[in-house]
Amino acid sequence: MRPDDEGFEITQQQGAWTVHMWWPVGPVSGGPQRITIEASEDAPARDVARGISTTVLRRLDLPGALELAKQAPQAQSTLEDAARMLTESAEAAGMLLENEGVSDRYLAMLSASYKHMADSGAAAPVSWLARAINRRPETIRDHLKKARRDGFLTTVTGKAGGELTEKAQSALDSFSPEGQNKQ
Repeated sequence: MRPDDEGFEITQQQGAWTVHMWWPVGPVSGGPQRITIEASEDAPARDVARGISTTVLRRLDLPGALELAKQAPQAQSTLEDAARMLTESAEAAGMLLENEGVSDRYLAMLSASYKHMADSGAAAPVSWLARAINRRPETIRDHLKKARRDGFLTTVTGKAGGELTEKAQSALDSFSPEGQNKQ
């Protein structure tokens, strides 16, 4: 692991090789972002000389490492914070929808909530948002399509998510005290 990286490792031993699997600090939603394989200190020289075989790679226990990573304190501490922030964001979008209808501010907040859900690797972000906002998933999908058409959220082909645009960020900034002073 590089010293400037914030994250944690799960280590496995595969024959003469030590395997380090690295995840960044935060909620774990998939496999490691980096895998390093190196000869173990006590590895026989003949095994090291042959190099890493495909057998070593096939024997990596990625599902086991993923389960351990999900239980790591570095994943858990921020998981609760992230879940709370996502819930608050979705609830704010729901309140905006109730108070303003499908406004720019609502579309920006919905887009931000959706982006963060997708970025965290959450399964079915539209369904989760629909429950949080108390609307049908079809309605939320329609609102996200409108957000894309109206320039709040970019499209990522074949994947959930996207990037917030300057228009979305400007609408979100209106929630902050600094943004309200600009108006």
